[in-house]
Amino acid sequence: MFICVGTPPKENGEADLSYVEDVSHAIADVMDSYKLIVEKSTVPVKTGDKVSRTIRAYNKRNVDFDVVSNPEFLREGSAVNDFMHPDRVVVGCESEMARQLMEKLYSPLKAPILFTDIKSAEIIKHASNSFLATKVSFINAISRICELAGADVGKVAEGMGMDRRIGRQFLDAGIGYGGFCFPKDAEAFIRISEKLGYDFKLLKATQEINLEQKRHFVRKVEKALWVVKGKTLAVLGLAFKPNTDDMRFAPSIYIITELQKEGAIINAYDPEAMEKAKQIFKGINYCSGPYEAAKGADAMLILTEWPEFRELDLKKIKSLMRHALVIDGRNVYDPEIMGQEGFTYLSMGRKEVV
Repeated sequence: MFICVGTPPKENGEADLSYVEDVSHAIADVMDSYKLIVEKSTVPVKTGDKVSRTIRAYNKRNVDFDVVSNPEFLREGSAVNDFMHPDRVVVGCESEMARQLMEKLYSPLKAPILFTDIKSAEIIKHASNSFLATKVSFINAISRICELAGADVGKVAEGMGMDRRIGRQFLDAGIGYGGFCFPKDAEAFIRISEKLGYDFKLLKATQEINLEQKRHFVRKVEKALWVVKGKTLAVLGLAFKPNTDDMRFAPSIYIITELQKEGAIINAYDPEAMEKAKQIFKGINYCSGPYEAAKGADAMLILTEWPEFRELDLKKIKSLMRHALVIDGRNVYDPEIMGQEGFTYLSMGRKEVV
């Protein structure tokens, strides 16, 4: 039996484990023979102990069982491929029977299986997502230094990534991470650490850098426009990343909200996320495509790196805009090409083209 319920954040950042408890109780009620109970949900360390305790308490028939921690590492937009071709399978278990059953279950995937104790497996998920969030914030901090020094963060990231100890993934400067997993898991890991008696200052700094990167982008817009009030902004991309309609913790929410406060007129387009965005934003114009969004715009903002945005007819975009100003929060375009096309082009961690 797999426990795959949600663990949404409470107001204090801790994971809400009520669904995990409910399903543990339900499993105990119906067990009539040995069961292997697999904890797939992202949960705080020591949750396995609580699941075991709950099942023992309500296990009316007193049948044997094992609890296993088997965290998932699936990305939105590529979950099936990630499941079928994982980098590794993590299994936390404490009996030989549980180990053998999990080994047999995952043998068709031909992936390496790391067997650990349950607590270590539970920490691996939070540690992995928190490290990736830290990596994103690190390169965003580097992008700020590059802007001040006149360097190119893309080249810096390329040089760093060629070191096999570092790797190139998650070293793309931008407007910060979003989605459900990174913000939720980083906050939860901070709370877990506090309960254990450790002040995770590094992860707190990761969160602050992530928020500051969105503030920095808003300041770029303000500086470029001088007066934001009454200006029309073409916003391309609303979802937190391409290939999903997920708006949870999307950087666009903070950025658009702040610009609306200053009186900006927002013409927005996203290939997938506009229906969900309508539940969040009020008073913005949803467009049928990038060219409609660009019509009469004083600036175009790139907030999600959808592949189709890389293929835009830049000459057409320029002809439609009131001013040829692009502020690129995802470094989608080549600054040299944008300069040749006659744009004022501002990006993250690279020289301005004016």
